Amino acid sequence: MTSERDPFRNPFPETDTDRRAIWEMLVPRDIDAWTSADWGMVSGDFIAANFTGVSGNFQPDPQGFTLAFPTLEAYRAEWLRQAQGYQADKAAGVFAGDPRPHIYAATRLEEVEIDGDAALVRKKFDGCLPKANGSFDRMNWQTLYICRRDGGRWKIAGFVGYLPHIGE
Repeated sequence: MTSERDPFRNPFPETDTDRRAIWEMLVPRDIDAWTSADWGMVSGDFIAANFTGVSGNFQPDPQGFTLAFPTLEAYRAEWLRQAQGYQADKAAGVFAGDPRPHIYAATRLEEVEIDGDAALVRKKFDGCLPKANGSFDRMNWQTLYICRRDGGRWKIAGFVGYLPHIGE
């Protein structure tokens, strides 16, 4: 895909309904929910039974990975903590303007491997959130999502996240 992409536009063709649905779940719905600190927007996007989240802790060696989220409830608590921290920073004027478009611009989800009712999804972040003081917060990591078709729609069954990402 080209670097002149529209970060708000689903990159998958309309005929590829599975990949389009996964992109909608993991890009706009996830970003909009997180920037609003509204877990309710995404709560239906997870399979709670046996959910597992592994943190790569930004380490290149899997020896440094941890079982950070053994349950969906553990992940939800951390997701809300981070989202509420973002909300507080935004309200305090930490960011230069609205960071939401920069989050979209930093996000890439272009690789989805589907085998029956299971999918491996690669979501990458590579960009910056400008701050009011002239500095910026660097976004540079990737997440591997394990998704499953459940009740006729794609949902997140688990992930390996906070992995290092070297920009393309």
